[in-house]
Amino acid sequence: MTERTFPGIEQHPDILALRASSERATTTGTAQIMEGLALLTGLYLAASPWIVGFHTILTTLAITNLIAGLGYAFLMGGGFGSAYERTHAMCWAAAGIGVWTVIAPFAVSGARGLHPASVVINNAVVGGLAICFAVGTGLLGMMSKRRT
Repeated sequence: MTERTFPGIEQHPDILALRASSERATTTGTAQIMEGLALLTGLYLAASPWIVGFHTILTTLAITNLIAGLGYAFLMGGGFGSAYERTHAMCWAAAGIGVWTVIAPFAVSGARGLHPASVVINNAVVGGLAICFAVGTGLLGMMSKRRT
């Protein structure tokens, strides 16, 4: 008796259709620009304590921004670019990092005093951009699912 082999789950027609629709979504110019800007946003967030100049006075916030920025850059650039069809749902975690970035100057340092306006404005703007790019990427993924 011969043994019959079946194709793996990766050859299932639904999986192939999902991959095709996700690839169509990521090959659009809008998706590529959004992912590129999101990657730059994450890298800027990681480097912002040294760019803005608060790494010596607010070291805890500097470390927080470094970790959050690298995490955001990894989620938006590394995770989505390599396997978009399986990872576009992670954009909601990236949006959470954006929200954290906005509230981090107050949550990390607590009531130890006032922060320089440049620190609060920096984190508010970068966090807002991070939220916009994460939500936009998620919406692109949802729209590509609806079209198919």
